[in-house]
Amino acid sequence: MTEMADEKTKAEALREQLLYKKKSVFETMSGTDVERAGEYADGYSEYLFRAKTEREAVKISVTMLENAGYLPYTLGDAVIPGGKYYLNNRGKALFAFRIGTEPINNGVRISAAHIDSPRLDLKQHPLFEEEGMGYLKTHYYGGIRKYHWPTIPLALHGVVTKQDGETIEVNIGEDAGDPVFVITDLLPHLGKAQGAKPLDKAFAGEGLNLLIGASPLLEEDGTPADGSDSVKLNMMRILNDKYGIVESDFMTAELCAVPAGRPVDIGLDRCMIGAYGHDDKVCAYPALTALIDSEDSAHTVICVLADKEETGSDGTTGMQSALLTDLIGELSDALDGNAALVRSRSMCLSADVNAAYDPLYSEVFEKRNAAMLNSGVVLSKYTGSGGKYSTNDASAEYVGKIRDMFTRDNVLWQTAELGKIDEGGGGTVAKYIANENIDTVDLGVPVLSMHAPFEVISKLDLYETYKAFLAFCK
Repeated sequence: MTEMADEKTKAEALREQLLYKKKSVFETMSGTDVERAGEYADGYSEYLFRAKTEREAVKISVTMLENAGYLPYTLGDAVIPGGKYYLNNRGKALFAFRIGTEPINNGVRISAAHIDSPRLDLKQHPLFEEEGMGYLKTHYYGGIRKYHWPTIPLALHGVVTKQDGETIEVNIGEDAGDPVFVITDLLPHLGKAQGAKPLDKAFAGEGLNLLIGASPLLEEDGTPADGSDSVKLNMMRILNDKYGIVESDFMTAELCAVPAGRPVDIGLDRCMIGAYGHDDKVCAYPALTALIDSEDSAHTVICVLADKEETGSDGTTGMQSALLTDLIGELSDALDGNAALVRSRSMCLSADVNAAYDPLYSEVFEKRNAAMLNSGVVLSKYTGSGGKYSTNDASAEYVGKIRDMFTRDNVLWQTAELGKIDEGGGGTVAKYIANENIDTVDLGVPVLSMHAPFEVISKLDLYETYKAFLAFCK
């Protein structure tokens, strides 16, 4: 009997030593850590509510940086060791960085998230009237499932640049007492033909029109104004009264419809957050706060909050622009470094979300290699689709370095890929940074209902992601 007990003990020891078992945060976190995670999530939820667009994310991020002593920087400015700076790229992307005390030729630590999210952009000529109702035409931005967007409360966010160059911020639908907007849908009694269509064909992109009003302009005597455009005219009057804009100003505007309302706790235990825009501000916020909180690091650290990831990272504010390369070049010159050498010795965490395993849709996941909710931050060695097409596939040596960092700082992490092979796939900004000869790997938070107007994440996974970026900055 004793020999059998000894053998079992030996087997258990070998199992623990040789085999891998994915752990839950509830197995590794103390009660104090859980409390800290909740407090951290409260700050994130407030950030998320105030940062529904990339412009709003830049604005609130700059405030956080300035409160932490960061100074505005433009290319060519002088920098000093220990200096803290931010480069605001056209109000839609942001580079925040702290100069380390070690030589710049040792390389820099880069965390790169994106702050744009799928949404409905207004067209340049959006306003129209049909049968006594006023609408705004939209063009969806990024990968949405069109059936998600009808019949939910929507808010209008963005900016309008007038002919005289004045830019006006627009935000309707978020303050108490504000109206909201909606895209209507058919009642089930009349939706038989619609219901027979494939899911991705039941709603047309051109049909995602925002209902914004249904009352005509009234004359001084209270009678409706003559003309077929009296509702449209009334909607424009209201906007003119509030913002001083005219219809032609839509041509020089960036306005979008996003889900209205604040992030909310999910579940009886309140351990999850439901909100619009987790992808990818749930990675942007930890990357930014880790930069701010890692004051004692000797490394030069750069946090990139990029735009346009959801549409391919193109343009002056996307990750394919030359600005990161230019910035590293400027810092290298200012600190007596060699830009090519700096890039070759730099490391990057491409901070983007992964799909959390959903038991209700298990058929599209490969469970052994899926991200689990409440199992910590997700490291994705590769993304892409099919045969790893269009991916940065990080080297084993680089993944090993990140693994060592996380182990030393007690970060709970897991690896995952995005669904079954040939089921789909996705990409991030990782490949664009890796193309600059910078070691890069994807890291982020697992998300349920990704790209929906209401996504779900775990507060504890969020906190482990913050710990991961802290370890990386160190």
